Amino acid sequence: MSASSLVILDFETTGLSPDMGDRAIEIGAVRLVNGEVTERFQELMNPGQRISGFIESYTGISNNMLADAASCTVVMDRFADFIGDDNLIAHNAAFDKRFLDAEFNRIDRDYNGEFSCSLLLARRIFQDSYNHKLGELVRFCNINSNGNFHRALYDSEMTAKVWMAMLNSMAERYGIFDVSFELIKKLTRTPKKNVHKLLSSYRQPNKKP
Repeated sequence: MSASSLVILDFETTGLSPDMGDRAIEIGAVRLVNGEVTERFQELMNPGQRISGFIESYTGISNNMLADAASCTVVMDRFADFIGDDNLIAHNAAFDKRFLDAEFNRIDRDYNGEFSCSLLLARRIFQDSYNHKLGELVRFCNINSNGNFHRALYDSEMTAKVWMAMLNSMAERYGIFDVSFELIKKLTRTPKKNVHKLLSSYRQPNKKP
């Protein structure tokens, strides 16, 4: 499957680990089809527990905002329907995948697509970036940014723009105009020093963008 058609998602949560009882409080996602955003999903969700002052300050999501939100059960059931069979991307996917898996396990839902990580890919494609946090990558790619980071939909939208910047970089530098999801997975496991050699082997000299 093409890496330009997938769902990019982001969670805001009560803490760092579902294994320690932390829950999701917001899910945001965009669907890319051939590199264009065709659908968006965003909902707050009530985790059944109060969130800390730190999380309120970090995300801008307050306990008052969550009081009237639908439960995690309801929201995550809707999100499972939204995902469908698409492959999935998140920035620092290990974090988001843990929460997606934990919340889906609670409602006996699953997803059929594969999961990969825009952070791991950025470390290989944009090796000159000062660091690979989302905000820094947005600056590195000269992407206009006028929203609030650490809100799920905005972070998903910014990740989508960085994602397409990486795919475009592969097209410009290596002539790879149709990056497969399999190549993405291979890249995220490839040592940085070997990335140039790997991408050179995938060059498509006779194809036009």
